[in-house]
Amino acid sequence: MAAPDPTSAPARARLTPRPVRGAGAALWAALVGRPEALPAGLTARHPELAEARWRRGGLALRVGGWCLGRRTVDGITLGRTVHLADHVGHPPGLLLHELAHVRQFARDRGFPLCYAWESLRRGYARNRYEVEADAFAQDALARARGAERLPAGLAPPDRP
Repeated sequence: MAAPDPTSAPARARLTPRPVRGAGAALWAALVGRPEALPAGLTARHPELAEARWRRGGLALRVGGWCLGRRTVDGITLGRTVHLADHVGHPPGLLLHELAHVRQFARDRGFPLCYAWESLRRGYARNRYEVEADAFAQDALARARGAERLPAGLAPPDRP
């Protein structure tokens, strides 16, 4: 007997996640946040922001805050996804800072462990990944105003 075709309509229906509804939707949003599109004017000025997925809210913000002795943090990055706190708008500096963390995740599979180790050794503010993300954000803001300088390691890969 032949295996069922995984590209058939019934197979695709089984593999497609169903939207969460009702009370489950509120719980799901509290855990993983809600998808968010950035304002068009912002992405026009900083097209590199399209490299990340953006979400509003989620438990990760609270966990990040607890690690720093706060109630929450303004933003936190997990892989290609950036979670923004509900009370934060769209400050370009913060968004670009978090984009730098997206690129750090992409550059090094061990990034989460290295980041935690850096934070334990040097503290949050002197963590080299935070320093690098701050420098990237400042350089990207300067580039948007007309200056040209890319920090080592965070420039987008060359595209053919």
